[in-house]
Amino acid sequence: MPQIVVTIDGKTYRMACAEGEEAHLEGLAAEVDGRVTELRGSFGEIGDLRLTVMAAIMATDELDEARGRIAALERQLAEAGSSEADVEVRQEENDQRLVQHLLGVSDVIERITLKLERG
Repeated sequence: MPQIVVTIDGKTYRMACAEGEEAHLEGLAAEVDGRVTELRGSFGEIGDLRLTVMAAIMATDELDEARGRIAALERQLAEAGSSEADVEVRQEENDQRLVQHLLGVSDVIERITLKLERG
């Protein structure tokens, strides 16, 4: 299992990850480091643990918002799918009515044709 070293808030951490996930984990660590640096710039020296907890809460809040947006999009997609199914059902019903109407018109034309042929 590969191991990488990441730096967060000036401290290095050795971490294990799955094969091929090294760059992804390094990117995530860089994002956490950026958040901690941003918070340190806003709040000053309030303690490493507190900064880390605040960064984790910020990331979790963004994740929660993203989950909410995903759920809303999934609902919209499901509604669109059911709307599409409704449209297909209505189209089939309209097609059947049109066929029935055309059959009726065809019957009328046949009767007129018979009358014209007879006399």
